[in-house]
Amino acid sequence: MTPRDSNSRAPAPEALDGRSALEILEARTRQAQDVLARRDVAGPEVLHYLASQGAPATRAAVAANPGASAATNRLLADDAETEVRAELAVKIARLMPGLSREDNAHIFALTLETLDQLARDAVVRVRATLAEEIKTLTCIPRAIILRLAQDAETIVAAPILEYSPLLSDADLIEIIACGQANEALAAVARRRPVNEDVSATIAMSLDIPAIAALLTNPDARIRKDTLDGIIEQAQSVSDWHVPLALRADLSARAIRRIAGFVGAALVERLVARHDLSDATRQHLARELRLRVSESEIVAGAPAAPGRAAELVAKAKEQGRLDAIFLEQVAQSGNRELTLLALAELSGVPPATVRRILSARNAKPIVALVWHAHLPMRAAFKIQTAIMRLPAHELLPARGGTGFPLSKEEMRWHLDYFAIAG
Repeated sequence: MTPRDSNSRAPAPEALDGRSALEILEARTRQAQDVLARRDVAGPEVLHYLASQGAPATRAAVAANPGASAATNRLLADDAETEVRAELAVKIARLMPGLSREDNAHIFALTLETLDQLARDAVVRVRATLAEEIKTLTCIPRAIILRLAQDAETIVAAPILEYSPLLSDADLIEIIACGQANEALAAVARRRPVNEDVSATIAMSLDIPAIAALLTNPDARIRKDTLDGIIEQAQSVSDWHVPLALRADLSARAIRRIAGFVGAALVERLVARHDLSDATRQHLARELRLRVSESEIVAGAPAAPGRAAELVAKAKEQGRLDAIFLEQVAQSGNRELTLLALAELSGVPPATVRRILSARNAKPIVALVWHAHLPMRAAFKIQTAIMRLPAHELLPARGGTGFPLSKEEMRWHLDYFAIAG
């Protein structure tokens, strides 16, 4: 051997200890298992072995493999890993339409057992995955659909409530009556279609988002008396104004009532409808001219006392002196108009209202708004836009809508200003 041959010889590999050698074997084994777990031609026996002995990633791959047997799927429904069960939920849902009881009763029974187990899973993600996958299927047992529709978690119940063709109108009414979460009610309201009885039940809930969704749904059939009830409440619920004004099935009477409390832009949308009689169109045109006139006053310079009093008197005469009117003029910063409107609505002399506003204390104005049977929202707008109180002196609503003071405390503040509570 030449010196050159001696120098070019490769160094001898380092000896492996037993533990390192086993780690290499285990890594290669896991890699081989992962490859097999993803092949639907690996054979049911191999896939079952991997489902029982493989690592979590391997078992998840078997769970997603359509070649796994019904027995393997049932085994994986009890797997300790959420990821495995979630993968299985997707696959089982996609297998269901092609499953036939006549072809193999044993496979059919095992698959339904697997489906039922997934619908009862303790982890929300698994149930939600299953609900999303089976929401439009007609081949799912009704008992499973009903269980998911009644799930306490909205993310599970909502897809079934909105889309499942297996839920009857009676099912939906019963679910609503059982006090489902607000988001679940909105899911029912978005169904295509919604019949008159279900619409009436949703309307009775007085849930603002659900009724807004119902009004927005063009396939929701709403009886005249139900719609009249919604319109009656809608004057103080601004979230319903747009979907109400855009409903295609409004009667002339409903259109006139809606035009009495929505903003000028929505009155314009109503005027543009093609199904109006000449009398209704003329009524809306007068309403629109009045709204534009009011908007100019509200948005412009502060109204003189005489002009402000005239505007309040006109609003009262036309039945539009209400919480919405007060909130709009308060939001604009028009102090005199707000003062006179609040005085009229509360039955308190304007001079007393002026003293309360000048006191720059949130509690008396909250008490006065409560005394006038107006929403707390109006009191907050007056605090911010009219009284211009600093942030640390503002008195916000309790729980989003409630009055933050006790009745006794509000009566005390009213008594201080000689107002009988």
